[in-house]
Order: sequence, then C-alpha cells, then structure tokens
Amino acid sequence: MANRVGGIIFFKVNGELQQAKGDFTYNLGKPKRDGITDSSGGTVGFKETAQVPFIEGEITDHSGLDLASFVELDGVTATLELGNGKVISLREAWYAGEGTGNTGEGNIGVRFEGKSADEIA
Repeated sequence: MANRVGGIIFFKVNGELQQAKGDFTYNLGKPKRDGITDSSGGTVGFKETAQVPFIEGEITDHSGLDLASFVELDGVTATLELGNGKVISLREAWYAGEGTGNTGEGNIGVRFEGKSADEIA
C-alpha cells in the first residue's frame, strides 16, 4: 500500500487558510551541528549554533488579501499541514518576508519566523 508523502498542503495563519502554492520549506529551529577538526585533519566533535524556526513559501494574491496588514503580522500561529499528515506549528510568529508580489501568477513570497515550532504527527 502506498502512502502519500507530498503534494497537497494547507497553510494557515491564526487558523485562516491561505492560498498556498508550490513548494514550502520549514525548519523547527533545532540547533545546527557543524563538525570540528583538529590541525591534523581528524574530527574531534561538533559545535551547535542556534537556528530560527520558520515556514516559507508562496501564496496567491487575491482581492481579499490586505498585503499592507499581512506583512505587519506579529504574535501569530502559522501552521503547515503536509501531505504525509504531519503538521508544522510555528508559535509567536511574525511575518519575516519582503512583501514582494509577482504579477505573472499573482504570487507573494511569505516567510514567517517564530519563537518555537513543533512537528505534530
């Protein structure tokens, strides 16, 4: 039996469904690990650096979307429901994109960053 792992997604901001399109990316904000070597080239371990959790992608512009207000969103919850059934929940989030629209297909790039994120199976 095959299980869907991609495809249809749902992107919501404070529970309001947005018209998501294309591919979205996300990061849970867990520390990034980078290897450390000594002067002889041997690996001695790793260091961790902090990352900001985010959800990023594109939505479709439409007459009901107030872009000026959208780019000022702060303190919101953004969720990304994946094709495999998981939900990425970003809390205490703010709009961190440029607010740039594209007339070709009516795209607006969106990026929300937040204080914490969870992956809910």
